[in-house]
This record gives sequence, C-alpha cells and structure tokens, in this order.
Amino acid sequence: MDINGNDARPTPRRRRWLTLASLAAASGLLLAACTGGTSAGGGDATGGSAGGDTVTVWHYFSDENQVRLMDELADKFEAEHDGATVENVFVPYDQLNSKLVSAAGAKTGPDVVVFNGAEASTLALGGALAPLDDYWADFADADKVSPSVIHQVDGTTYAVQGYVNLLGLWYNADILAEIGVEPPTTMDELEAAMAKAKDAGYAGITLSALPQSQGEWQAYPWITSEGFSYDEPQADALAAGLARVRGWVENGWLSQESVTWDQTVPFQQFAAGKTAFAANGNWQMGTAKSDAQFEYGVVPLPLSSTGGVYLGGEGEGIGAFSKNPDLAWEYLTATYLDAKGQLLPAEIVGSLPSRTDAAADEAVTGNALLEPFAQTITQFGANYPASVIPAQSVADVQLTLGQAWSAAVGGQKSPQQAADDAIAALGPLLD
Repeated sequence: MDINGNDARPTPRRRRWLTLASLAAASGLLLAACTGGTSAGGGDATGGSAGGDTVTVWHYFSDENQVRLMDELADKFEAEHDGATVENVFVPYDQLNSKLVSAAGAKTGPDVVVFNGAEASTLALGGALAPLDDYWADFADADKVSPSVIHQVDGTTYAVQGYVNLLGLWYNADILAEIGVEPPTTMDELEAAMAKAKDAGYAGITLSALPQSQGEWQAYPWITSEGFSYDEPQADALAAGLARVRGWVENGWLSQESVTWDQTVPFQQFAAGKTAFAANGNWQMGTAKSDAQFEYGVVPLPLSSTGGVYLGGEGEGIGAFSKNPDLAWEYLTATYLDAKGQLLPAEIVGSLPSRTDAAADEAVTGNALLEPFAQTITQFGANYPASVIPAQSVADVQLTLGQAWSAAVGGQKSPQQAADDAIAALGPLLD
C-alpha cells in the first residue's frame, strides 16, 4: 500500500481515491455549486451520493496509514457485497463541515461521512446527517458498542464511532538514554527532560497549536491540568495552562511553528529522530513503526489530578441526502461497527475499538503500545466534547479555545490576554 492508497495486491476492483477538487475539475464545475452531472467515478461531480451500488464516503484523512485503513475497509465491504463499489472522497479537515452543510443545503452530499466525532452536533444541526435511530434499533450488536461513542442531538442518534483515539506522550528512548532520564510521570520531570534534551542539541516536544478545533483538542490536557474546566471556566486557570506551554516555546523546547502544524506534521517531526517527546495520539503507531529509526515508547501525559484527555476519534454517519441510505448502513455495519472491521483500525492505525468483543481481542490486548492509552482512558478520560457545552455552541467553543491556544503559544497575545478574551467569548456560548 503506497502513500496514495494504491493497493499493490490484486483486487477484484481498482480502488479509486477521489478529491472534491479533482471531481470538480473533471466536470468543469465549482465545488460550491454542489450540483451537476456524473463524474467518471460514477458519482456526482462534487463527490456526492451516486446511487446504484456505489457508496460514496467523505473523509479528511491524508496520513498514509489512515489512507490505507480507508482502502482496507472499502476492500472488506466490496468483498462481502458483490457488485458494490466504494468511492473514498478526501476533503481537507478545515473544509469538511462547511462543504457537508453546503451540500445538504443543495440536497446532495455523500452516502457516508467520517468526521471529527465531537462535531456531530454541528453537522446534525446543519442538516448534513441522517437520523440513525431506526437503523440502530435494529442493529443486533448495539449492546456491544460503548454508549460513550454514540452521538445524539436532542435524543436523536446521528453518528457512532467505530473506535476511540486519544493523546499520550511519545518518547524517543534513544535520546532519553543519552541524556540519562526516564520517561516522565510528572510535569516537573517532563520539563527537566526537555531542558536536558535541548542542552544535548535536540528539540523538546512537538504538538499542534492550530487556531481551530485541532488546537483545542491538543490544548485540553494542559489547560485542565492547571484547573481549567468548561463547567466553571476561570481566566486564571486557563492563563496558567497557556503560559506553561508558551514557556516551552520561550525556552526553545517547542517550535513556534507549531501554530501551523496539524497533528500529522508534529509526529513526522518526532519520527525524524531529533525530538525527545511528542504529545500525540495512538493513531500514530503505524507511522512510528514505518518511519521511526529509533527505539520509542509511550506513557500517559504527565497531568495533575484535574487533567483530562479527550476520548475522541472519528464519528461515522449517513449523509442526509444519501441516495443509498440502506447500502450506506450496510457499509457501516460491515466496517466501522463490525467486530472484525474494528480490528483494522487497531492493527493499521492503533485506534482502540469501541466494541467490547473487539477490544478484548489479542490484537488489542497484546499490543504493549496501546496499554498507556488504555491507562489514560481510566485515569484521565474525558467526554469529547465536554457534556456541559450546548450542542449548538460546540464548534464556536472549540474555535474560541483553539484560537486562544494558538495566539498564546505563538506569542500573538500574552497568555493572560488570550485567556481573558476567551473567557469573555465563552460566557454567552455556555449559557
């Protein structure tokens, strides 16, 4: 499997990877139009639901192993459904929601949506997701799926997660051995280790400080470790968390370029072998195995007793205007919601299954790298998004905190000013 998702094995059908841009170019239509004829791939020119026996899946994955996973899931479904075809359509992360809502406004869109699970309310309220209640009521294995990964808005189910992703602290064991430190278990130990790493000519840590929901995801452990909570948001606690990580930049442990990095780039930096730590997820296991030419490991993030780590991952739902909702549901139950299907994310990417039977499989329990993430779920696991955030405010809250995080880490605002501005904006969003 190469980086473009091309399968080297002989398969019954050629896997087609599509993008909204390429589909639009092929038909001469603008993406925003969300209308038009038929592409060569058999779907709408904008990558919408094609009808017939084709399942169109919109997603935002560009990482090599996540791309491979999409191919493997499509192969599994096609092998079990004679005559069916899956078209995977890549949409950049920061464009997916807006394009889904715009497509729904034009009464078009994909059959299946794979999206940031925390944004289920945004998509549901935007009319982009179909209710799943009837399908879920008839799903024989529903009792095997953890309730924490079922996304509802006003009592209606719109998406389910086939796996859980979360953050841990990756470490370069070779660098730690060279500088004479053990994997850290406290914040003081982490910062002392980063200082030694810098003195030895290495970077201290990589993470993402993008000014949007990915940034809020990465900020959450550090700000909650300093006492911040959406239940009673306090500027001083938020400022303390922001100031700590800004201090890492000022000390030369964290690159200020992190404000431009999504969660893929920081891990590529870590895998290059010149950085002691990476605050990143279990989904990077495949990249570590293929790219890291050094010994590495993972420990839980060294947080305080108030710290929290989001239990995230992608939600899977059916597009509101799918021409094939029944086939789309068959795709979901054969892939993301299937016991064997859930082992593919575990084996290829390192994601933790949401089904109890899949989670008990040897492929999961026998993976030593997954153990720190399982420990984190027990010790620091937090609902994603925080349950106190009103459904209609999730996107705005994530953006507000992501912008504060990025502004403070990047030095555009002082940590206190970034915190004060964020708290002022959060007030009406959390009422």
